[in-house]
Amino acid sequence: MKRILLLIIVVCAALKANAQIPMGGGSSIVGKISGRVIDSLTKKPVDYATVSLFRSGATTPMNGVLTDGNGNFQLNGIKTGKYKITISFIGYPARTFDPVETTAAKPDNNMGTILLKPSATALKEVQIVGQQALVENKIDKIVYNAEKDVTSTGGNATDVLQKVPLVSVDMNGNVAIRGDQNVRVLINGKPSGATSASLSDVLKTIPADQIKNIEVVTSPSAKYDAEGSGGIINIITKTKNASGISGSVSGGVGTRQNNGNINLNYNKNRFNLSANIGGNLTWPQTMTTDFEQTINTPASASKAAVNQLNKNFLSSETKRHGVRGTITAGYEFNGFNSINSTLALNDGGFNTNGGGNYNITDFINPAKSLAYIGINSNRNKFSGFDWNLDYTHKFKKEGHEITFSGQWSHSIIKTDYNNLFQGLPNTGKGAPQPSQAGNNDGKNDEYTLQGDYVLPINKTLKLEAGGKTIQRRINSDYNIYSVDSLGNNPIIDPLNSNLYNYKQNVYAGYGVFTITLPKSYSVLAGFRYENTKIAGDPQTPYASGANQQELKPFDASYNTYIPSLTIQKIIGSNTFKLSYSKRIQRPSLQVLNPFINRSNIQAQSVGNPNLAPEVSQTVELNYNTFIKSSVLNFSVYYKRTSDLIEGLAQPITDYIQTGAKIDTVIGTRTIQRNAALNNSWGASFFGSVTPFKPLTVRASVNVFTYNPTVYSEFANFINPDAIKTQYMYTMFGSATLNLPKNIIFEAFGFMNSPRRTIQGSSPSFGIYAFGIKKQFMNKKASLGFNTVQPFAVNKSFNQNISSPGFSQISKTQFPFQSFGITFSYSFGKISFKPANPTQKKKGVNNDDQIQGGDQQGGGMGGGNGGR
Repeated sequence: MKRILLLIIVVCAALKANAQIPMGGGSSIVGKISGRVIDSLTKKPVDYATVSLFRSGATTPMNGVLTDGNGNFQLNGIKTGKYKITISFIGYPARTFDPVETTAAKPDNNMGTILLKPSATALKEVQIVGQQALVENKIDKIVYNAEKDVTSTGGNATDVLQKVPLVSVDMNGNVAIRGDQNVRVLINGKPSGATSASLSDVLKTIPADQIKNIEVVTSPSAKYDAEGSGGIINIITKTKNASGISGSVSGGVGTRQNNGNINLNYNKNRFNLSANIGGNLTWPQTMTTDFEQTINTPASASKAAVNQLNKNFLSSETKRHGVRGTITAGYEFNGFNSINSTLALNDGGFNTNGGGNYNITDFINPAKSLAYIGINSNRNKFSGFDWNLDYTHKFKKEGHEITFSGQWSHSIIKTDYNNLFQGLPNTGKGAPQPSQAGNNDGKNDEYTLQGDYVLPINKTLKLEAGGKTIQRRINSDYNIYSVDSLGNNPIIDPLNSNLYNYKQNVYAGYGVFTITLPKSYSVLAGFRYENTKIAGDPQTPYASGANQQELKPFDASYNTYIPSLTIQKIIGSNTFKLSYSKRIQRPSLQVLNPFINRSNIQAQSVGNPNLAPEVSQTVELNYNTFIKSSVLNFSVYYKRTSDLIEGLAQPITDYIQTGAKIDTVIGTRTIQRNAALNNSWGASFFGSVTPFKPLTVRASVNVFTYNPTVYSEFANFINPDAIKTQYMYTMFGSATLNLPKNIIFEAFGFMNSPRRTIQGSSPSFGIYAFGIKKQFMNKKASLGFNTVQPFAVNKSFNQNISSPGFSQISKTQFPFQSFGITFSYSFGKISFKPANPTQKKKGVNNDDQIQGGDQQGGGMGGGNGGR
């Protein structure tokens, strides 16, 4: 009840602030300025012309867009007033219109057809191809414009994320920012229940053709949720805001995966509706793993000495599929009130079949050495939906508004598997572990309510405040059966079966001040408070006894205080920024659940209900500069993470009862721990350079240290290398060449170093790719060819972990080579007609999601193409 009162108090305080501060200033009504640019001689559209927006009489641009393939442009979110519009393109003298006025009565200004007259010195044989910047650096984030990426077409969200500056993706699809995998991923500014359940799998179901751009926030302010110590990634999907009906079809067919995507958009007056569906299907992919585990522990008073080598060679075939669809509707009641709602559905899964040879060599008692075979099959399916509803009210004072949002996320994960083990006939010995079948039904419901309030107090000070609550309910039903070596005669195994209910309640309130100071200084200061309450409730579906895991309920509650501060100074085209942020990473059900998972008996795992959240604090100094058409960005940072969560493995001797027989199995068990304090220094760079006009080269490098101070109680788990400072890196490079006749060529590659842990390292990962695209029909259609790893079929991934008593090496090969053909076609007629003079349209412009402040896709930065 106290937490509900906290949320109410925050919102009411914001409303009270409104009542106490006089209403003044201009109208808050916003509209648009649009038009069409054509060549005065040929009467053909001038595409990719630059349209710049100034205050009337000013010399510094406020915003800008590029004209589309039909010469159309549209500047959205324009407040009422007088402006100057400048239109320029190479080979044409610039044209300036001043003033161009919008009023409360007529907030939309259609400038009609604008003629550009070619310069007398323009070269007829030279074709100019314009393009929006692929990477943009904004005040609070980095934006990667995925829709401009040639080689991503036909791929999925994972393929796109591999190219985003400061972001890395490993072979399993785990995403990291600057090497930290504790990342908060949003879709259109909203969290998704599906991503919280299985992020890497869900990202593989989102076609690249659905993605407009990706935003990366490394130092979030207090207005963002505290979750995600590495930072925030916001995936913005495509939408259209122009009037009329439009759509597109795109996809790709290749040797590794196939993709398809359809967009439909309708926008008329104050109503907008858009729908999208896309999916992918991979061809069967074969992966091989060579696993070697050495257990060597001395004798003790309670245990005999162990000197054993476990070697497995496994091969598996995986098929993957995924579908994601969204439908969005929005309505502007007037210039002060608007409502938007989005329903997103997802369905996907993957099936794996395989097996291999298992060998156990006992050096102390060779008679106990064994060789046997295993046959494994897994069926994994996930599905669900995210439904959100947003309402925005704008007050009369310019920039003064309040937004209420609600979201329900529902996801289901189902896993069925069979692990069958058989002794070799010529040995007369059976397998040391019983055959097993299992199914896991998981359900995740997440309910979110949020209120955000913005009040410009005066020209130099703006207040943002809000409150939020997230209610998570997770249920996991895990049933394990003992079966014979052929998978028949199932008998419930109460020792390994588990029914678990988990809930997490988060209550938060925040306040942020933006202060604009003289001499181009600005300050963003904020504070956020979050209270988290978690509870785990294990059920006992079977009669308790010796064969029942004794799982006890647990609960925990903790408060988190999140200050944030950013100071920025602009000197000409140079921007300097110093920021401080604090983030947390809450442990999930997978690492909290104290149930022992014995599906792989030689490499078991167990959760830890006593885990505390990771807490990280980051200080960053950033420098950004524009040199003609080039963009350069440098950062140095220090990050301190306390209560670092890592899985620590240790050797065990486990006793498994199957019927009247007790089997002794020697292997490892990994338990999650708050294991260390990590101090990390890092430096990053990314840049975009155009050495000559058809060619653009981009590069991104991030180097950082891993230097954990391991807590004393875990000293016995340490790999000797863990006490040394380790250096890790992520590198990315790409080049785009615009050729005559609307042909675009692109090449890219990236490399991530091995990821270090207290007990070892996970594999390094890197790939390279090439793509070429030809555009037709005024760039409404395109046909392309992509290839990934054309000169190598498989990639190798090696993992090493060790501590006193054991060492483990895993060598995996996975196919990444692919060749594919991509296509796209845009259809429909889009118009930018002026508002009906008899209709009192206020001109409020909303994206498909009300994302708030720093979460607007595309933003108001220059070079934003027409939507």
